[in-house]
Amino acid sequence: FHRRRLMLSEMSDQAGRTFQVAYQIGLTEFGSVIGSIADRFEPQDGPAKALLRVSLANYFAAALMMPYAKFLEAAESIDYDTDVLGARFQASFEQVAHRLTTLGRSGARGIPFFLIRIDQAGNVSKRFSAGSFPFSRFGGTCPLWNIHEAFQVSGKILTQIIEMPDGAKWFSMARQSRRASTGWGEAESQFVIGLGCELKYAHRLIYARGIDLKSPVTTPIGVNCRLCERPNCVQ
Repeated sequence: FHRRRLMLSEMSDQAGRTFQVAYQIGLTEFGSVIGSIADRFEPQDGPAKALLRVSLANYFAAALMMPYAKFLEAAESIDYDTDVLGARFQASFEQVAHRLTTLGRSGARGIPFFLIRIDQAGNVSKRFSAGSFPFSRFGGTCPLWNIHEAFQVSGKILTQIIEMPDGAKWFSMARQSRRASTGWGEAESQFVIGLGCELKYAHRLIYARGIDLKSPVTTPIGVNCRLCERPNCVQ
């Protein structure tokens, strides 16, 4: 704040600005509540406690933009169409995807999604899962997973059914995401958001229409190359 004014980057899009306003409301109006929740977990060091407060404020901002009950009802009624959800709640694709991973309230659960965010070098900067998707703690992702292809197809959602070495099948969606505008000569920040769920939930998704989910064509992938157990992979 500066002279009781909230200074927001003019290069952020509207969804990003709305989120930042909601984040600051959480810290200023409900800071004591956020602090008491953080204290309850008793992190061992200062940085961990600070990070927990940031995470809780981020969750508050997402909940303020996309209230749980209304968001879940909307998602279920339109078969989890992320574009419609984004338009209805004035949120970006990444914000909607992230919110979908949090719909685990007892008695009012949505599809247990996982989310992953990668950059063009394959670095993973976000991992969230409401289910049991086997993320690797270190390293990138499998090159056979089509989330990498989404960098080449701006704005389009790519779908794929992937199969892990243990036989578990997952329905995956991926889309390129640009977080903010950039000035001339500056490097553009580009990411791909991967969103998915176990195959048994895919029939509830608009993105699975027309796909044979009973006898699907799957792509065998691994957690990443370093940890993969597949001996005959083309990569």
